[in-house]
Amino acid sequence: MPSRHLKFQFLPFIICIIIPLIIGAIGGLLTFESTKTWYVTLNKPSFNPPNSVFGPVWTTLYILMGIASYLVWRKRKFSMGYSWAATIYVLQLLLNLMWSYLFFYEHKIGFALIEIGVLLLTIIVNAFIFYRIDKVAGWLFLPYILWVSFASYLTYSIFILN
Repeated sequence: MPSRHLKFQFLPFIICIIIPLIIGAIGGLLTFESTKTWYVTLNKPSFNPPNSVFGPVWTTLYILMGIASYLVWRKRKFSMGYSWAATIYVLQLLLNLMWSYLFFYEHKIGFALIEIGVLLLTIIVNAFIFYRIDKVAGWLFLPYILWVSFASYLTYSIFILN
């Protein structure tokens, strides 16, 4: 199959990593003020990680998303499903950003809880679609699925406690 011998392309690789990092940075701007004011006043479950954990975890996840998107992008000419894969990928990035907006900027925990459920389903669909194009790309979404599953439970717990 010709797609096995695709040459690494540095600039597209970097762009694919920068895109989710930009989304993460925008989300960070939306959350920055609230993490020091509103968020600290919330009742949180005992398993709530310290704030210092979230930045490194999300940065790692955004980089993994970027690598996965690059692997799929470079097989775009060999995959009839590429446009669907790109669409669902952008959708999950926007939903990811929307959660930060709803939870931290608008302080709408209930809406954020509903939204994170939609986000999680979209991420799972994204992983399966990526997997069909490039198996490694699909597997790179597993840590993201696990983290957002945890974040969903955390959001639920914060909703119940507040």
